[in-house]
Amino acid sequence: MNSENSRVEIAIHQEPKKGNYYCGDSYFYQETDQEFVCALADGLGSGEYALESSKAVMETIQEYIHHSIDTIITKCNEVLSNKRGAVLGLLRMNFEEQRYSFTSIGNIGIITMTPDGKKKRNIPTAGYLSGYPRQYRVTKDQLSPGLLFFMFSDGVNERTLSSKTFISQNPDNIMSSFRLQHATPNEDDTTFIAMKYQP
Repeated sequence: MNSENSRVEIAIHQEPKKGNYYCGDSYFYQETDQEFVCALADGLGSGEYALESSKAVMETIQEYIHHSIDTIITKCNEVLSNKRGAVLGLLRMNFEEQRYSFTSIGNIGIITMTPDGKKKRNIPTAGYLSGYPRQYRVTKDQLSPGLLFFMFSDGVNERTLSSKTFISQNPDNIMSSFRLQHATPNEDDTTFIAMKYQP
């Protein structure tokens, strides 16, 4: 899932809620020479209309990807004014400044993990995007080699992300372990993204 010159290794697992054809989660990621951006949105509810909302958010992020997070959030809100709402997680790594920033609105979980296994969980801002301005926090910190990021929708029960999930530093191995531990049918749309900064 990575090109030869990629600085970010990424692995992704996604599946719809049990009994549904459509997954209401959408994700997008892009790497350039200057930065890496990854976003995950979960449309309210499930099924086709939830997918419509989350997909609209991803298309908006692609269009405004080089703008500030404030502008991106504003534009995502605008596109949802006549659709179901959506929750959103947005991560940006700036390679030149060696900094990363992320925000999470609603129940999109974000965890960082250092090469020595120390994990830090982001506390999302309550609520969701629905066409109205809302408060949110942007977390910023130092970007260092080997740093891992995990982003997931509410189909992932964070309490079941055991030490076995993170036994490896390799995103593909982490995803394989996750799939083994979550083999039962999902009670909600599920997306789990593992990313590693490895310049």
